Order: sequence, then structure tokens, then C-alpha cells
Amino acid sequence: MGRPPLSAREPDPRWLRRRAPAQAALIDSGPLIALFNGADRWHHPVLVWLEANPELQLHTTWPVLTEVCALLARRLHNHAALDFLHWVQRGALLIDGPPPGAILSILDICRRLADLPLDLADASIAEAASRLKIRHVVSLDQDFDIYRDAQGIALTNLLRPSQV
Repeated sequence: MGRPPLSAREPDPRWLRRRAPAQAALIDSGPLIALFNGADRWHHPVLVWLEANPELQLHTTWPVLTEVCALLARRLHNHAALDFLHWVQRGALLIDGPPPGAILSILDICRRLADLPLDLADASIAEAASRLKIRHVVSLDQDFDIYRDAQGIALTNLLRPSQV
């Protein structure tokens, strides 16, 4: 049985050829899912936005990778998730491996933001941003406009859905 043509063509990211990144940003699940799903309404805007921002050094977390793979496999096909993992393996993203005590920080974030629909992937992005001193996120999720670190500093969402 052949491979179903459900996923988008694999992105040809210009940002893979960057030399010295000018800016680090943590990328959330939404833009990554859209990037690998040609039927997603955000596919083209995210692809165009990323190609227009080759200076970004994109970071993400293991919970985000897990969420992206699970949703691509469920919504499209396992091949879409495999395409995504091959893309990551070729250097499209830097994957943050949290240190042993990171779960305590994630729990603290979840407690502080208990009234928001915060999930593990979002909390892992907020924790990594604080620990890695990265102030920028790339997300379709407007909740990142509300999140603050322990010092009360907001993250800046570089991909505002209203601007894409």
C-alpha cells in the first residue's frame, strides 16, 4: 500500500542554512503542526513567516515534539509525524533536554497559571524560556501573551495570529 498524500510537502526551510542566529525563540506545537499539514489553515502563513525570518534559531521541548507527533499521526498519518521527525533530525530545531529539577519549575508554572488551559507542552516552553533566558516564542496560542516568568517578565510571541 502506498503512502497517502495527506501531509504537506516537506518544508524547505531557509533557516536551516543560517550562519549566526541573531535571535533564539522557542516554538510551540501549533506552528509545527500547521507546517506539516497542508490542509491546516495556518500552513501557508506559518511557512511564509518562517521563511521570512531565517535569523531565528528555533528551540523546542520534548513535550512539544510528543504533542506534534501524536497530533500529526492522529489527524493525518504516521508518515506526517515521521516527516516531522526527519526534519528535526536534520537540524531544523534545537531540542531542549530539561535538567533533573525542571519538573518542579513546571509544577510551579502550572500552579501559577491554574486558571488558564495550560498543558504540559505550554508549561515546558515557559520553563525552558525562563531557564534558557529566551524571551521569544513562536506560537499560534494567545495564552503566551499572558504568561509571565517568576520575575513577572512576559514572553514575546513573534508569531501573532492576528498579524499572519
